[in-house]
Amino acid sequence: MRLLVFMIFLAVGSVQADSMSGLTKLEVFKSKTCGCCVKWIEKLNEKGFDAFGINLEQLSSFKSSKGIAPRYQSCHTALSSDGFLFEGHVPAKHISQFLSNPIAGAIGLAVPGMPFGSPGMEVGGRFDKYSVLVLMEDGSAEIYAHIAGPSDQ
Repeated sequence: MRLLVFMIFLAVGSVQADSMSGLTKLEVFKSKTCGCCVKWIEKLNEKGFDAFGINLEQLSSFKSSKGIAPRYQSCHTALSSDGFLFEGHVPAKHISQFLSNPIAGAIGLAVPGMPFGSPGMEVGGRFDKYSVLVLMEDGSAEIYAHIAGPSDQ
């Protein structure tokens, strides 16, 4: 019984330590062979997140179960502790903005595909303009932000 009480104390203590650290925790579901996912996680952690990867064998079925239509999918899906998802190479700046002021009826943000120059997809000086989308519970999406250059990230 004392061991159980001690284990509960440790669990509660670690949760309090996480919440006191002020870092936003993100679980990133990805393929074990995807290097750009690892780079994206590193970029998030450089911006003050507590992001970590979880390798999955069936990513597409996982994404579908979370309500992410195939046209909005990318190579990884992050989940916040409050249940929002971030699909693909969403810049940390936009994740922070969204979490600070969530949109009613939204499930999260997405950057479909893998645009060159997006966080984790840096290839020399190449940069493809892209949009960050807000994904809605009804399956629709709207533009959340236009990314015309690296400074917009």
